[in-house]
Amino acid sequence: MIATPPSHGSTLETWLTYLEALHPSVIDMGLDRVKIVAARLALDCDAIKYVVGGTNGKGSTCAMLESILLASGYRVGMYISPHMIHFNERARINGEIVADEVFIEHFEAVEKARESVSLTYFEFTTLAILRLFAQSKLDAMVLEVGLGGRLDAVNIVDADCSIITSVDIDHTDWLGDTREQIGLEKAHIFRPDRPAICSDPIPPESLVAYANKIGADLWLFGRDFNYSGDRQQWAFAGRHQRRNALAYPALRGANQLLNASAALAALESTRDKLSIPQQAVRQGLLNASLPGRFQILPGQPTIILDVAHNPHAAAVLEKNLGNMGFHPYTYAVFGMLSDKDVESVVRHMAKRIDRWFCASLPGARGLSGAELADRVNQILMESPDVDRTDSAVTDYESVKAALGAATELSNPDDRIIVFGSFLTVAGALESLNRTV
Repeated sequence: MIATPPSHGSTLETWLTYLEALHPSVIDMGLDRVKIVAARLALDCDAIKYVVGGTNGKGSTCAMLESILLASGYRVGMYISPHMIHFNERARINGEIVADEVFIEHFEAVEKARESVSLTYFEFTTLAILRLFAQSKLDAMVLEVGLGGRLDAVNIVDADCSIITSVDIDHTDWLGDTREQIGLEKAHIFRPDRPAICSDPIPPESLVAYANKIGADLWLFGRDFNYSGDRQQWAFAGRHQRRNALAYPALRGANQLLNASAALAALESTRDKLSIPQQAVRQGLLNASLPGRFQILPGQPTIILDVAHNPHAAAVLEKNLGNMGFHPYTYAVFGMLSDKDVESVVRHMAKRIDRWFCASLPGARGLSGAELADRVNQILMESPDVDRTDSAVTDYESVKAALGAATELSNPDDRIIVFGSFLTVAGALESLNRTV
């Protein structure tokens, strides 16, 4: 059945429903189709373009780049994905979320330009947001890569500076099942003679080799930039620039200095185009915000939201939980997608969790709470170093139900960690009537 384009005056929700049915598959890697439509749209602009890829840390790095650039007085567009609750969260101009009617205007332009070319939801919306940014008289764009790099729709952008935050195992059906394969896919956002920042402390050899092959200006963490710090403050050291006496970023977590260092290295690499005062760095790091990245909500019991959905992110989350103060019990509201490495995520977190509240997630890829609970039980039984005396695993039909049960059981000095997927965190925010 061929989807019928929305009529003039249709709502954003109607458009998004149309886009979900526009292409036969949700993911269809490749740039041929999206390049054809991009060539028909006016996407060129003079803004400095920062393209950010990686397994984890992309969103935080984007948020810090955006915040520092805004504090420097520049006009900035930021594109991240996926959204948490509302689609509008994917695009911000000058820190403000874009309104429905603005998206619709650019959706209509892409629909007209694509003619008979079939586009995925991500490809279509990426083109619309790039068109919006091109017409918004920006000084800088911060663009997050959706999946991989080489064949991701964002890679049609000729980046002035590319950043890869980390390389680990995720999306193996699309990117390969080794760090070397995945690193090569991600490295394709690098450009010849342009800054290519990599903040992974142990970058894959394939990534380094590709950067050298194309003649990218490769900046490696530990060689070209680094950081140091104590309990009060931290410092960044780049090739030619030092940033001393910095307050810690508002974004919490063990890896945020690594992400902040990547952002500062990127800004140093483009300092001949955009000047960044020291005070703007301090202010930007303090103002940066991004929901669902070790986000601690006010009140009791302590509720922590984290979108950790792969082994690398789970390992970081486990470390962050260990760095917190004492809590008698830790309860997990846990929801995962079926194509994720549930076993490795649970093994990383097992020692920190006293009770598991497994929630069903919506959509074709969402695991049911019952199936997830069975898998968690099996993994825990096979983990001899996990004390299961007080442990329990239960399942629920929704994140809301799981969070409600965990909250009812907990005491004020306990903590609840909500993690496993963007959908899990979004479900918790909605049930708590919070906005991002």
